[in-house]
Amino acid sequence: MKTLIPLFIFFACNGEKTKDLNLDNSLKQDTISLINKDKNTIKERFLPPENFVWMEEKPDSFGYFIENFPLKSYGSRILKFDGTEIATQNLHEAIFDIDVGNRDLQQCADAVIRLRAEYLFKTKQFGEIKFHFTSGDLATWNDYKNGIRAFVNGNNVSFQKTQDFDDSYQNFRNYLDLVFSYAGTISLNRETFPVSAAENLKTGDILITPGSPGHVVFIVGVCKNSEGKKLYLLGEGFTPAQSIHVLANPFRPEISPWYELDMNADEIKTARYFFDSANFRRF
Repeated sequence: MKTLIPLFIFFACNGEKTKDLNLDNSLKQDTISLINKDKNTIKERFLPPENFVWMEEKPDSFGYFIENFPLKSYGSRILKFDGTEIATQNLHEAIFDIDVGNRDLQQCADAVIRLRAEYLFKTKQFGEIKFHFTSGDLATWNDYKNGIRAFVNGNNVSFQKTQDFDDSYQNFRNYLDLVFSYAGTISLNRETFPVSAAENLKTGDILITPGSPGHVVFIVGVCKNSEGKKLYLLGEGFTPAQSIHVLANPFRPEISPWYELDMNADEIKTARYFFDSANFRRF
């Protein structure tokens, strides 16, 4: 058993560096030529800017899973866990077609954990579905489906078998809600590995500020030109728990929703959060 960091820390994805910019919706007029509004996956909906081409992902990879994940219809709104809309609706260009749950759990780090877990579940890599709590305790899907449950008593966590075997998808979702309750940007940062060179960034990698509050965005697509320059699509979840979405780029509307990512920059600006350092990581 290990000391459990107080739960309120895990829910903080936003903070003083969060920017709800409320930019004019006319910014989207410049991006329309890069968007196939009738298409419903990342790779089909978003066209690379002129002279750029999509980077190919291996069909069995996490990146391929993300790029081909179903999207809701173009123009869908970001909804909170309670079904209501968030106030700012002009800083995203797509909504992942995946539930948020009905509790304030699936926030920023949890959105990344959710997609990673769904990929592993779909590809039957059940032994790899395991995530640490911020306390350091490891919760695995194999244990959970075999009836082992986590018990929190003050600052201590213990695990006991109390349920029968259940490998259903609904029980998998119950397991993820447990992880969302006790994991966050701190634990996600610890169980991923650094990506030190920009040329190595690929779909599925994350940009993260671990902490309380902290935040994370993830790469949902990469394109490249003949000179080797890359551009990136970014996705995120947020606080309170809300639809996982693809960000617009209000700073470069002529290439939105694509972003340039500079590992040497003092600050990396995304639509709703400014990162102080280029902490890129990978599962």
